[in-house]
Amino acid sequence: MKNFTASYANLQSFILTGIPGMPEKNPWMAFPLGLLYTLTLLGNGTILAAIKADESLHQPMYYFLSILALTDVSLSMSTLPSMLSIFWFRVSEIAFDSCITQMFFIHGFGVVESGVLVSMAYDRFVAIRDPLHYASILTHGVITKIGTAVLIRAFCVVFPVPFPIKRLPFCHSNVLSHSYCLHQDAMLLACASTRVNSLYGLIVVILILGLDVLMILFSYVLILKTVLGIASRAERLKALNTCLSHICAVLLFYVPLIGVTMIHRFGKHLPPVVHMLMANVYLLLPPVLNPLVYSVKTKQIRRWIIQMFRLRKGKA
Repeated sequence: MKNFTASYANLQSFILTGIPGMPEKNPWMAFPLGLLYTLTLLGNGTILAAIKADESLHQPMYYFLSILALTDVSLSMSTLPSMLSIFWFRVSEIAFDSCITQMFFIHGFGVVESGVLVSMAYDRFVAIRDPLHYASILTHGVITKIGTAVLIRAFCVVFPVPFPIKRLPFCHSNVLSHSYCLHQDAMLLACASTRVNSLYGLIVVILILGLDVLMILFSYVLILKTVLGIASRAERLKALNTCLSHICAVLLFYVPLIGVTMIHRFGKHLPPVVHMLMANVYLLLPPVLNPLVYSVKTKQIRRWIIQMFRLRKGKA
């Protein structure tokens, strides 16, 4: 018992993993990671600038899109310190409290993004079901309340997460399997029962993320029902086209999330590099691709970007 307690007390840090089994290859990841973070900031910054500058984009749909862009940047930046530490500066050690803090923000912004995607599904439902009263239903006040509720929900859900982790004794390895801190990853290193941690994580996945998915699916069932009631085929296609960007954003977020969850629970026999790739795809790919999807599918944003390029070209 004395040795067990001493081992727990001596744990001051975790060791993060870059490319499993190939630490000498870590510097090769510096450039692509730097490119991904740059594209995240540039793409989402462009979306926010376009929405702010173009008055035609001052609509509920684009206010929700701006919240999504801010969430994507925040989620991506939550992983930046440890990514830079490993792949740029070759420092793999992270302090225990810093790891817990990073864990809180990564999971927190993940829950926020899920809530934002649900809000955007509701936005599309109102826009198609009752277009004449769209702006009067989703007023600035309503959007602010929805955004506040999403943030409060995420905080309440994720706030308890650090406490069960901090009470666990880590008397074996302190090497994490990713280049950033996740609850389920740190939990596997404990040498005591993690039943409470596992149960809480399962409850969050089912009651929060699972419920969000069901609400999005239910929204689209109602949207399809409304669209099929439209007489004109052209109007039906036009209505569905306004949902394509959101559908892509939903798939970009939930498909990698489900993949990471399944691999953590059932893919322990898979090579470590698979775990690393899936975890990085889950957090880095959606913030990069979401702005691209909305820029391609939204005429007003695409037009504003083209105008900005022409203005800069003219000044040059």
